[in-house]
Amino acid sequence: MSFLILGLVLFLGAHSVRVFAEGWRTAQRARLGENAYKGLYSVASLVGLVLIVVGYGAARQQPVLLWLPPLWTRHLASLLTVPAFILLVAAYVPGNSIKAKVRHPMVLGVKVWALAHLLANGNLADLLLFGGFLLWAVLSFRAARQRDRVGSIVYPPGRPGPTLVAVAAGLALWAGFAFWAHGALIGVRPFG
Repeated sequence: MSFLILGLVLFLGAHSVRVFAEGWRTAQRARLGENAYKGLYSVASLVGLVLIVVGYGAARQQPVLLWLPPLWTRHLASLLTVPAFILLVAAYVPGNSIKAKVRHPMVLGVKVWALAHLLANGNLADLLLFGGFLLWAVLSFRAARQRDRVGSIVYPPGRPGPTLVAVAAGLALWAGFAFWAHGALIGVRPFG
């Protein structure tokens, strides 16, 4: 469990600098240079991610049950991950209406993904992993929206074509993950 916790601290900590220490981040980028800062950020994120994967995998071998979720929550989680994948893709498709409307679709997608998995899983490792990501996403989304307001950032209106691309690609990515990759990579088959 210690690898999971350390990984979450490293990964989410690196991704929380803008939430809690924007001034420090700006100073470090100026002091180190953009590329060096991004390099250190990437290394911390990668090490954190590896520790999360290793730690979560180990914790699943000896689960500590906190609650037993009802069977229907698995179906709800599968349904909730559909918009999570669409939001994830919308973060990268320029000119789509989803990004124009929610402004930070990736972080919102992480919120939906984490909530879905919290509903369907009741082990301590699940609470740490998905609860940690949910808390980070709530705080990060709030901070990003605040930065938008302070900076008077206006997002251009979306167009139907890119929006359809984002939705179609998100659905395809969800289907591939739900029907194949989730089982192959994580060992849990949501539909089988």
